[in-house]
Amino acid sequence: MTLRVISIPLRGKDLTVDAISGSVAPDWYVQRPRGAAEWRARATTVKAGLVAQDWLSPLVPALDATGRAAERLAAAAKGGFVVTAGQQPALFGGPLYTWWKALSAKAFADALEKETGLPVAAVYWAATDDSDFVEAASTIVATPDGARRIELDHIEDPGLPMSLVPLGDVRRQLEELRAAVGSVPNPAILEMVERACTSGETIGSSFVKLLREVLSPLGIAVLDSSHPAVRQQGRAVMQRALERAAAVESALFARDAQLKSAGYSSQVQTVRGRSVVFSTTNGRRSRVSIGHAEEMSQRGDAVELSPNVLLRPIVERSILPTVAYLGGPAEIAYFAQVSAVAAAIGYEAPLILPRWSGIVIEPRVQKILDRYSLTPGDFSDPHAIETRLAKASVPEDIKAGIAELQTALDQQIAKLEAADHDHLVSARVIEGLRRNMLHRVQRLERRYMAAIKQRGNEALHDVRAARASLYPLGIPQERALNVIPFVARYGDELFDAVMAEASPHATSLV
Repeated sequence: MTLRVISIPLRGKDLTVDAISGSVAPDWYVQRPRGAAEWRARATTVKAGLVAQDWLSPLVPALDATGRAAERLAAAAKGGFVVTAGQQPALFGGPLYTWWKALSAKAFADALEKETGLPVAAVYWAATDDSDFVEAASTIVATPDGARRIELDHIEDPGLPMSLVPLGDVRRQLEELRAAVGSVPNPAILEMVERACTSGETIGSSFVKLLREVLSPLGIAVLDSSHPAVRQQGRAVMQRALERAAAVESALFARDAQLKSAGYSSQVQTVRGRSVVFSTTNGRRSRVSIGHAEEMSQRGDAVELSPNVLLRPIVERSILPTVAYLGGPAEIAYFAQVSAVAAAIGYEAPLILPRWSGIVIEPRVQKILDRYSLTPGDFSDPHAIETRLAKASVPEDIKAGIAELQTALDQQIAKLEAADHDHLVSARVIEGLRRNMLHRVQRLERRYMAAIKQRGNEALHDVRAARASLYPLGIPQERALNVIPFVARYGDELFDAVMAEASPHATSLV
């Protein structure tokens, strides 16, 4: 039995689902081109809107690409274009969907290159300017005894971008990762993690280093969004957003109203009086107020600017010839607001397409599924499987005794009803007795089941191990589990299996 990867529909809010199906207002999203001619036309339009036609040279330091990734970038710069995906940093490379995004971009770049005959590069936007420490500071691994979270030592909300938050000493966390991995045939990935996660790194830089070492040989370039070259190239867009801050706010409130009227909620809350641009002082980012936006836009290089999540896709499209961004459910939802920002500042809106989504089923987990006739979807209910198996594990003599008790109660209550010729008590009283006694018997049965769950048995241990892999801590696998143990156990087989599933998905989008 070998590793199995299966595709699943990309899940999300109603807005995400309807956006993917194309059943939302047409001005909320850029329409997807169809066929080679339309994709070439889009590439021409995108390149015409770049802040610099020689887009690659200024960004070389921020990309620091090597090997196959550098080759594809160079080819795209000579007459091609790029597709992108991205994610904020997370410990040890983050959850599986971080990597699914990167592989989705590669699969789509390959499909577009084949369709259009033009060179296409995949670029991963590492959002190291993000300041969500809570999300970045932990990762989840699966063990035979259940899922466990590996966490950095607590830092009181530093409010700093991850490019500036020290990673610190992670020897303990590395040991926890190694313990989760166990004895494996592909230790090279652990060596990569150790090289990337030294005490001199930040959370952001360690994330970028690890991604580059793993993804560059696959032909995927990684751009560090905190690099000065990125901020410099995107500055014109951010200044425009400041100059038109009031118009952006009005456009966002109008889009919020449209979304609400259509039965949706806005993915990103519009903050009254705040622009979509951050300024950084002493390393700390704060949203520029609309009242100071124009003044801030005129200060030139004296102030460090960065985009918020709604402006970032527009900045990206202005500095890279990005024909499409491959995103997840939340990103697809907030692109309905991105288009409003783009219109307000006079830029073309970027196109978002759904990334590939899937589940990895290891051989040991597949055996458990087969043994108990389960599917991965069964684990979405946090208790159903364990309850079913615990009920099945109650000793037969106890099951028979409970069944006999229920039968005896029914018979005795029926005798009481039959004997009460004068209707001394109402039928409601007798029915209340029946329900009360039945409830007590059922509670006794649940206590037997709870005792079995607490004590555990082979079936429950098996299910706990499978749940840790498929729905760790009640979270869908791709949104929780770290990729390193999978790569350590299966090496190239993992990414090859993902690409085999992601490529048909990518082809369907061309």
